[in-house]
Amino acid sequence: MLRPWAAHWVAVVLLCGAVAQYSSDQCSWRGSGLSHESHRRDVEQVYLRCSQGSLEWLYPTGAIIVNLRPNTEPSSGHMAGFHVCIKPYTYSQGSHLYLERAGDLTLLLAEEDHAQGTVHCFSLAEGALFVEAVPHTDISRRITAFQYELVPSQGPGAHMYPYLHPGLVTCKPCSDEEVLMAVCTSDFAGSGSFRDVASGTNGRSPVVLSRLFRQKNRIFAWSGARGRRWSGRINVPAQCGVHPRGDEYLLTGSVHFGEAWLGCAPRYKDFLKLYTRAERAGTNPCQIDTD
Repeated sequence: MLRPWAAHWVAVVLLCGAVAQYSSDQCSWRGSGLSHESHRRDVEQVYLRCSQGSLEWLYPTGAIIVNLRPNTEPSSGHMAGFHVCIKPYTYSQGSHLYLERAGDLTLLLAEEDHAQGTVHCFSLAEGALFVEAVPHTDISRRITAFQYELVPSQGPGAHMYPYLHPGLVTCKPCSDEEVLMAVCTSDFAGSGSFRDVASGTNGRSPVVLSRLFRQKNRIFAWSGARGRRWSGRINVPAQCGVHPRGDEYLLTGSVHFGEAWLGCAPRYKDFLKLYTRAERAGTNPCQIDTD
């Protein structure tokens, strides 16, 4: 159903079209509502074609439509196979976020909810992201800002994406092939132990790593002054059977919105046996320094 105020915005889009863009790349966009402050009903079109990025809208006025697409040339049917997850920064304010499809707007995130920093996901088939500025007499300190991730709904690892399928994310034992591939392709890989395992549905557990093969976004910090170790925190689903202290694990996983999530995590001594066998057979997908 087309709401009256939604119909107005659609008419504005048709009349105004796209105005000046401020994107510096295909992943992130930064712009200012001051560019059309005298035309507070302007609607700006923003196009992002990346697996992840961010949006920052300073002094929001009017509205913007954020068109998120994978960095491919998908068919319309293929678009239904993608989800978008967004996480507002806790300082974000000044706008309501809607899903827009055929002129119908569905509220996704109200202005007062941004400060919670909660992740919200939706299918690309549900429409584009419509960001509407909330009228304020003083917009000088208002910034709407969020991160996004574009997620395939199907395919390898899709069922492990924590924000789409929170109830299905478990630490099932990985096969030998999955472990060897995980140490080569995961967002982070290393060996270490848990100092503690946080309780709850998903707890960010502190870890200490004696080896770090790779990491993304510097999620682990070097603490050489305290015994030459890397330290950080990993989100561990409640179903995972990891134990604090004592056991050393191969730690692999993914990074989402700057946080690490545990994936394949066999005991390190078991991984070493597996890796040595594969190395002798020449079936390792990559080489790592296990010393």
